[in-house]
Amino acid sequence: MAKLTLQLAQAGPIPLQAEFACQSGELLALVGPSGSGKTTLLRAIAGLYQPAKGVIRCGETCWFDAQRKHSLRPQQRRVGIVFQDYALFPHLSARDNIAIPLRHLPKPAQAHRAEEWLARVKLEGLGGRFPHQLSGGQRQRVALARALAREPEVLLLDEPFSAVDQVTRRRLQRELVLLRQQIAIPIVLVTHDLTEAAALADTMCVLHNGTTLQSGPPEALFRRPASPGVARLLDRHNLFRATLRCQQGRYCLEWGPFLLEVSAEVTAQLQGYRTGEKLEWYLPPSDIVLHRRDRPSNGERENPVAAMVSEVVTLGGMTSVALRVAHGDMLRFEISTHAARRNQLAPGAMVKVSLLASGIHVMAPVANEVSTSPGVYET
Repeated sequence: MAKLTLQLAQAGPIPLQAEFACQSGELLALVGPSGSGKTTLLRAIAGLYQPAKGVIRCGETCWFDAQRKHSLRPQQRRVGIVFQDYALFPHLSARDNIAIPLRHLPKPAQAHRAEEWLARVKLEGLGGRFPHQLSGGQRQRVALARALAREPEVLLLDEPFSAVDQVTRRRLQRELVLLRQQIAIPIVLVTHDLTEAAALADTMCVLHNGTTLQSGPPEALFRRPASPGVARLLDRHNLFRATLRCQQGRYCLEWGPFLLEVSAEVTAQLQGYRTGEKLEWYLPPSDIVLHRRDRPSNGERENPVAAMVSEVVTLGGMTSVALRVAHGDMLRFEISTHAARRNQLAPGAMVKVSLLASGIHVMAPVANEVSTSPGVYET
């Protein structure tokens, strides 16, 4: 049961200041905008790139140590790689592509083992077909089977589902989840799709300019980003600035005309700040609660706020709502389309929402913040 650990650094030509760990049986998703170093890190793990500084270990074995000038060759690292473009040999059948890492076995054993892997990725009977005779999803399965036929200690997936349609993509994602139950090795996934990362990963690592900004379970990152920059890279809305105040011995946030109560956890966090200091704060969309018109609520810690509906976008069973508050900031959240219709939400309507204190997450303003538009990712 090998654990993959990585700590790499260099000033250039590709800046790096990255570190993460991936346990055996865990899937780690590397996310970040184009040029953030995700693929470079995969290449470093595979032995195809050597950074200036750092260490890579798999279990008790050191794969790379820049200080000691030690680097195992790619063949010695037992890494399986699935590329975005599959990288299958067009002149070889699916069976022969899978058999490439099995050439140390006798010919009959190669074919038998390749057929076993074809069955495991649900391609029974298609071993004789060439890549051009297979669909995109089938080619991706062949590439995955070839990577796993090596019996790797680490599996690297470089945007493996980006070249297939959405239906095939969801099917392949489901099959990867099932396959993980059979292979207890570290899996590192590079993806631009935050929805995919959240659905598949045990841990997410947010990268920008080659630097690890935050690592942790997806839910923790989406609810508690370490900085405004991480929030923006994760395409989080509801990121605002407020002034710290103290009312009757309790901390609160002055946000325009509103004084927002915060949780005990945030209160403890605010002990190191001064009253009057400007802070960044974030609220997950799930912690914005729309008051029903016929059941107004002024719960003790609900922070009721009046706002005007600015935008209503219905997408099937869910409706995206944007509310503009008195001082101009915009709140965004989603509710069921049924609830939106029941509450007669339409641009220009006045509504009241609760900003749950338990969801308010406070961050100190950070100098030289990441400036990233929400459109960096595919969602």
